[in-house]
Amino acid sequence: MRSRVDDVRTRYRWRKTITYISVLVALILVGRVWSEGVGELATFLGLLSAGLAIARYSLVAVLVWIGLMKFTAYEAGAIQPLVANSPLMSWLYAIFSVQATSNLIGVAEIAAGILIAIRPWSAMACVLGSLMGVATFAITLTFLFSTPGWEPSLGGFPALSVAPGQFILKDAVLLGVAIWSMGEALRHAAD
Repeated sequence: MRSRVDDVRTRYRWRKTITYISVLVALILVGRVWSEGVGELATFLGLLSAGLAIARYSLVAVLVWIGLMKFTAYEAGAIQPLVANSPLMSWLYAIFSVQATSNLIGVAEIAAGILIAIRPWSAMACVLGSLMGVATFAITLTFLFSTPGWEPSLGGFPALSVAPGQFILKDAVLLGVAIWSMGEALRHAAD
């Protein structure tokens, strides 16, 4: 090409175009090989299995740990405004004391966590525990609407306060994990 093209600018454009095309073709070829290799590597490392196990047993840890905390006066007092403002749960205070209500919620959370944890031995137990987790997190998410949680200094909705707003919003992820756990266990329970 050099001997045929005397104009420096034309030669530069041709060289630049050929370089871009070469790099693009190389990226496509290497990208295909790399993407296949990443899939094999992910399978080899068990990333999917590890991620799912971490998701399930993190859900167990959250339910059991927070469930155990419900037996403390500190936690009973902390959840009191949430429960009192909830149309789904406020009736509990007409029957039980603040601490007894907290204890009851704690028992349900711990039971859900244990039932999910025994998934390797009983898929149906995991289905039940996951369903309890779904109910727990769905109810907890309603606190966003029943308990004042919008930050007025930031103009209100959609600015969430740290507590209860941002604290409760994470339950959307936990709800998703509980739904996945229930679906996965239900699929294996049917086999």
